[in-house]
Amino acid sequence: SRAGMVLSVLVILLLSMLYEAIKMGKAVLLRRALLALPRSLSREVLAEPEEGGTGPAQGRWFRYHVGQTLFHVVQVVLGYMVMLAVMSYNAWVFLGAIAGSTLGYFV
Repeated sequence: SRAGMVLSVLVILLLSMLYEAIKMGKAVLLRRALLALPRSLSREVLAEPEEGGTGPAQGRWFRYHVGQTLFHVVQVVLGYMVMLAVMSYNAWVFLGAIAGSTLGYFV
C-alpha cells in the first residue's frame, strides 16, 4: 500500500541518519580517548599499579574504548539493515537511504 511504502522509506531514512550520527559519535569518542592518554610515555606512567586498580587516565581511556566498541557494533548492525533494505531493489527505499545518509552527514 502507499502508506506502507511511505513508512518504509521514512524508517530507512531515519536509520541512515542514525548510522551517520553514530559514525560521528565514534569520531568524537576517538578524539576524547586520544586526549585521555598520558602525555608522557614513560614506563612508570604506562605501568599498571600492582594492587589491580587503574589510574584515572587509564580508566578514562578504557571507558572511551568500550564506548567506541559499542558504537561500532551498533554501526555495523545498522549498516547491514540499511544494506538489506536497499537490496530489496526498490527505487524509493534506495532514495530514502541516500537522502537519510545525506541528511545525517549534513546535520
